Amino acid sequence: MREYLLVFLVALSVTYLLTVVAREIALRTGAVAPVRDRDVHAEPIPYLGGLAMLGGLYAAYLVARHLPFLSTSEEFVLPDAGAVLLAGALVCAVGVIDDIFDLDALTKLGGQVLAAGLLVTQGVRFYYFPAADGTQFSLDDVQGAVLTLVVVIGTMNAVNFVDGLDGLAAGVVGIGAAAFFLYCYFASAQTNLTLATTGALLSAALAGACAGFLPHNFHPARLFMGDSGSMLIGLVLSASALTLTGQFVGMPETTGNSLFVTVLPVLLPISLLMVPIVDLVLAVVRRTRAGRSPMSADKQHLHHRLLEIGHSQRRAVLIMWTWAFTIATGAVLVSLFDDPLVWWSVGSMIVLSVALTFVLPKVHRPRKTGLGDTGLSENAGPEGRAEERTDEAVPGS
Repeated sequence: MREYLLVFLVALSVTYLLTVVAREIALRTGAVAPVRDRDVHAEPIPYLGGLAMLGGLYAAYLVARHLPFLSTSEEFVLPDAGAVLLAGALVCAVGVIDDIFDLDALTKLGGQVLAAGLLVTQGVRFYYFPAADGTQFSLDDVQGAVLTLVVVIGTMNAVNFVDGLDGLAAGVVGIGAAAFFLYCYFASAQTNLTLATTGALLSAALAGACAGFLPHNFHPARLFMGDSGSMLIGLVLSASALTLTGQFVGMPETTGNSLFVTVLPVLLPISLLMVPIVDLVLAVVRRTRAGRSPMSADKQHLHHRLLEIGHSQRRAVLIMWTWAFTIATGAVLVSLFDDPLVWWSVGSMIVLSVALTFVLPKVHRPRKTGLGDTGLSENAGPEGRAEERTDEAVPGS
């Protein structure tokens, strides 16, 4: 645990320091978010926060290679982590080019496919699904590759889609990464497997990178992660879960719910990103029913609706963090432990999240400030700045 904590702190520190460099590069290259009618921020903000996060991830990886425990782990742990970071660097580069030159959707999707394909060629993909009776459903190379591409590309776009308020995407993914680290660590401990796994290493580093980026990105943000960051952290999070099916002969047999363990390889990436995935699905349905393209932009995402019912920008972000924590932690707890107390705890978290979402605005009614139809309350701060990249989440938007 101490070495994982060190990995977390290294990623946090390096990311925090490199954000200053990334901001300067963004200003010099013109990678700045303009203010558009559908945006929430009120002044141009630099992109390229993904460069700082990539630097933090690589710094954590290099440190891990020299730590006494992680450096002597199973031979696949560090190579698989290196393959994930290589694919992350590729998709981050695509995001940097997009942040500077605004690539078309098809080109950006091609970059995502290349990055996900690189994972497959390096052996980081789905291999099988365990059944509750102890048997395994094996996937052939084509099935594993296709499912991997769908999950990884879908996760990258889901993170990009939720990246609409200052600190929202970094917080949601950071919470998901921390929850997944706890699953990897305690599942290995329960079954007496090695505590050194690629999933634990990557998720610890990813949680640190997100935590290091948040001080610069929380409202009012001084830097946006841009596509370079959203696609990077989406790929690393989904790839962390993929490594589970390639590094064990069978999935760890925990004391938790057998159904959750059965579908865990797909369940975890989905549960950790349930908030952005729900937002993505609702947007596609909403636009399709209105007779518009599912990739067309609008201002009706979940975070916009929270602003409309009376939440400030910061409170809206904190509430969505609460939902992310509830869903991600709930999925991990149910997977690890089969105890009535777990279900009561998850139920209590859901009730608290619902109360914060719908009751709090009635308790703190915002006063009219003449902000028009921007959806901002007086608590949003004088700058009124927040990141808005949601409409670039789906290729073709």
